[in-house]
Amino acid sequence: MSEQSNVQPIPTTDVTLLGDEHVRVYRETNGETGYIWNGVTILLMTMTGRKSGQPRTIPIIFTPYRNAYVIIASKGGSPVHPQWYLNLLENPNVELQVLDKVFKAKARTAESPEREAIWAECVKNWPNYDIYQSRTDRLIPVVVLDPIHD
Repeated sequence: MSEQSNVQPIPTTDVTLLGDEHVRVYRETNGETGYIWNGVTILLMTMTGRKSGQPRTIPIIFTPYRNAYVIIASKGGSPVHPQWYLNLLENPNVELQVLDKVFKAKARTAESPEREAIWAECVKNWPNYDIYQSRTDRLIPVVVLDPIHD
């Protein structure tokens, strides 16, 4: 005999999702598939390409911080910033999707001492950030995405 439960199903983890396929599946399932990836939470961020002027959407690990969402411009410890970060420097207005919620936000790069406090929280979420920082001389940007309430 099975009991009925009001517990919501936990979104499934899928380590195979990458890039455009991750975006497609996340949107189609309202994050039911794709929100959890390799044990961490993912949001979709749509920004404006600084050269093309076209919308660009990426799936990216995030850490909740206060009333915002934080993403890290690590690019795996590359010596150069990811293209998406350069886009945000040009135009910080973005659209986010977190599970089934879609809303506007404004990106800003955290400065000291806020940056270090947020970095510590993000490393708890994804310890590889410290490894990425060890691979590069650039200070990896910590990007705060503040929701815009209309």
